[in-house]
Amino acid sequence: MKKQSPSLSPLPLSHEQTPFEKFSSWVTKATGSVWAFLIALGVVLVWAISGPFFQYSETWQLVINTSTTIVTFLMVFVIQKAQNKDSVSIQLKLNELIAATKGASNRLVGVESLNQDELDVLCKHYETLADLTRKASDLRKSHSIEEAYKDTRDKLQEEEGSNLDAL
Repeated sequence: MKKQSPSLSPLPLSHEQTPFEKFSSWVTKATGSVWAFLIALGVVLVWAISGPFFQYSETWQLVINTSTTIVTFLMVFVIQKAQNKDSVSIQLKLNELIAATKGASNRLVGVESLNQDELDVLCKHYETLADLTRKASDLRKSHSIEEAYKDTRDKLQEEEGSNLDAL
């Protein structure tokens, strides 16, 4: 009798963001634009041109130093929030691809929660696999779809015996 996997109900997605999430997404997009760069460049140029009018005083220098420090300090948190959300989203998409792909190792789902030593072991494993692949084939040659199907079929047949016994 074949085991049935428990059915997973779809997650209820609200698509609603907190005000800070909306703000951080907007700021990240806006500050990454050409216009944001041009505005920042303009501010620096205006500051530099105004130097002679203020005799390059300490106050004149303090204005740009303080302004850039405050903006940088605040931007670190806003951009980090957006980056964290993007990182989790990408990780979930990769986990879904691993879980849905026959022949892929489900051991890699949630790999981001491993400690550095465990990640180093996995990296070494995949570096060795990449080296073996480079030695076995010429990367400059075109690979056919038929070859990819055959490799996948062979891999599944090899794993089928050991993986099915565990289920």
